[in-house]
Amino acid sequence: MFTSLRARLWLTYALLIATAMGVMAVAFGLYLWSNPLLYRQTLARLRIVESAIINRQSDLQGHTIAASIERAANEFDVRILLFNRSGSVLVDTAPSQPDLKLPRRPFFNRDNPTIRDASGSAWLYTRETLDEGAILMVAIHRPRVRLLNILRDEFLPIFLQGGAIALILSLVLAFVVARWVADPLQRLVEASQHVPVTDAKPVIETGPREVRELTFAFNAMVDRVRSSQDSQRKFAANVSHELKTPLTSIQGFAQAIIDGTAKSPSEQKQAAEVIYKESGRMHRMVLDLLDLARLDAGTADLNMSQVNLRALLDSIVEKFSLQAHKDKVTLVVDSPRDLPYLVADGDRLAQVFTNLVDNALRHTGRDGQVILQSQATQTEMEIRVADTGIGLPADAIPHIFERFYQADPSRPGGERRGAGLGLAIVQEIVAAHSGRISVRSQEGLGTTFTVYLPLVQPAATTLLSRKR
Repeated sequence: MFTSLRARLWLTYALLIATAMGVMAVAFGLYLWSNPLLYRQTLARLRIVESAIINRQSDLQGHTIAASIERAANEFDVRILLFNRSGSVLVDTAPSQPDLKLPRRPFFNRDNPTIRDASGSAWLYTRETLDEGAILMVAIHRPRVRLLNILRDEFLPIFLQGGAIALILSLVLAFVVARWVADPLQRLVEASQHVPVTDAKPVIETGPREVRELTFAFNAMVDRVRSSQDSQRKFAANVSHELKTPLTSIQGFAQAIIDGTAKSPSEQKQAAEVIYKESGRMHRMVLDLLDLARLDAGTADLNMSQVNLRALLDSIVEKFSLQAHKDKVTLVVDSPRDLPYLVADGDRLAQVFTNLVDNALRHTGRDGQVILQSQATQTEMEIRVADTGIGLPADAIPHIFERFYQADPSRPGGERRGAGLGLAIVQEIVAAHSGRISVRSQEGLGTTFTVYLPLVQPAATTLLSRKR
């Protein structure tokens, strides 16, 4: 019982309401105890006497003042005193009673003004200043009231009737509020049970602000899970496709050697070359996949040290100089010599710019140009790899860093020479260095990849620890 959130919210509101009503009951009871109905009736009677005397002030002059007050006291069975401005008694209709002094105007308890006489007895009274400056006080012994009578006559009827109505309305309101909070959470629980299903629908955002934020986060999580599932399916399909092509070639040429179809030494050599080439392609793709897996998991070690970026770019240009010369492409570094050192993994950065330069050379025609430019700001290093090649279509740019994505191979320079993992690896390595990469391209005019790397790296040495 009371194990669900809805029941506990309802119980919490019910207890709060009961507590509030209990406090109100105590306060109301104390008020009635200090100012019961009999006191209020008695004070009303004193005020009537006071008003009657004030309305007859013209009679309270000269030698008739004592007689008028005496007559009013006898008529209403009260004690009336008249004080001068200094507080001395001028007239007292009950001189045999213990003395009453002129009281000050009460600051507290104005609804129940009480004064005690010389013997300690309590009197209820009213006081009023007359036109001549004299002070009129009407008093009567404070009646005794039993607590049981107060509870029976005043407290219980009002409290039971009003309290019952308030309790019922409050419990209904508590139930509505509990459902307002708990129902969206229940929908989240039901939706979470269908998260693996691809057709899971988003949960409607209702309820308090915090619950709506939770629902929004849940819907975003569902979108990410669905996207991840789609990516995994595409990844598995792409890996299977990319492995199928070289495996088919290897299997076919190996079969040709086995069954004697490739009889001559030249045919056997050709078959062996194809097997070697395709197995090398598979080996490179497997290494790339393992690299991506480590980068995704955040377990790829980064051997951070000071890196001379200009020297690194020069080594990349030297590495591709023969290929650029063969393709009649100008490959140059346009970078100042006094660049600040980067704190980075030099081998990983070499992998980044090797991929970018290789990609630029493969898509730049004869007499084209590939330029490596770099400059430093106060917080980061900006490195650009720009070519004058065929460029990228506008619809390809948003997908260029996706795994296995390749531009249309039918385009000039778009022949398939890789598995489409190079730029995905580049992006992951740059992200592991707390950097970012962007691309700008236009068909027929060339492509520019820009890498931004912070000059100061976090102390962590793996991507996983940096994410923490």
